[in-house]
Amino acid sequence: MPCRLAITSMSLGRCGAGHSLEHKMDMAQLYGYKGVELFHEDLIQVAQQIPRGTAAEKELEAAAYIRRLCEERGITVVCLQPFMHYEGLLDRKANLQRIEQLKFWFRLAQALGTDMVQIPSNFLPPSELSDDTRVAIADLRLVADMGLQQQPPIRFVYEALCWGTRCDLWEQSWSIVQAIDRPNFGLCLDTFNIAGRIYADPTSPTGLTPNCDEAVRESIASLLATIDVSKVFYVQVVDAERLAEPLVQGHEFYNAEQPARMSWSRNCRLFYGEKDRGAYLPVAEISSAIFQGLGFEGWVSMELFNRRMWDTEEAVPEELARRGASAWTKLINDMKLSVDDPQSGWVVSSL
Repeated sequence: MPCRLAITSMSLGRCGAGHSLEHKMDMAQLYGYKGVELFHEDLIQVAQQIPRGTAAEKELEAAAYIRRLCEERGITVVCLQPFMHYEGLLDRKANLQRIEQLKFWFRLAQALGTDMVQIPSNFLPPSELSDDTRVAIADLRLVADMGLQQQPPIRFVYEALCWGTRCDLWEQSWSIVQAIDRPNFGLCLDTFNIAGRIYADPTSPTGLTPNCDEAVRESIASLLATIDVSKVFYVQVVDAERLAEPLVQGHEFYNAEQPARMSWSRNCRLFYGEKDRGAYLPVAEISSAIFQGLGFEGWVSMELFNRRMWDTEEAVPEELARRGASAWTKLINDMKLSVDDPQSGWVVSSL
């Protein structure tokens, strides 16, 4: 299919800041979004408004409601995410608990009308995770096989986070996808997480890793030479701001309990092309490799994390929806994307 615009639900404002899913989906419809990655916290927030039933019953009712809410606005639920902290656990009782939770997520996915669950690479402390990649692969192969048994089958999309404990490079996530070797287990390529690991270092005064340009060239060459685009289930395109000061102790975003790249990610991601806000990652080069080099077509999600999402102003969802739509228009033009609604870019940018 041609490229279609999606966004993660929390990228339009966090429910904990008072931004309802209804309002966020209204803004998504207004600005031309066709899909949403549903963040589980938004589903929980809707479920908490339901007066009667068990927690599970409320979540299932909320999922059915969200499906109707999105369908009425012409929006597809692309996936449910994030099913995190699963693979490679040393505590195998915790592993079994996560498997039981996944069985319920299958029911949620069915109620939402989606066939996909996103799994980010595990970022629990090293003391809680096996350093044997075979353990993670076996865990992930198990859920893939479980997904194949569902009707309809559930797909999984795996993403390497740039602060992941055992998997923080797209190359590692691709090796895992290949090792699992199941038709329903694929890859999410995220421009931020690719560049955030090999190009950017928020703890450095320069904001850069050593030999960053060479690292990006080598990574892109490898991506083009090795990835089977049919195993890329969707992509995420966002940038991030260069910090004025290194993200170390004393910085306003410093959190001793988080890797620096995670704190940076949670506060400082930007939409594609927002140079005026300090965007500096080589997102255009990576995007060109994905869209023009690999020839990817499908869902393109603006998965923004930014401190602005926590602001309680009523205008936040519309502001973020508008900025994401403007980024989409620029991405279409820069990458010469084939899209299903060629008018959407100039329509939304004129609002």
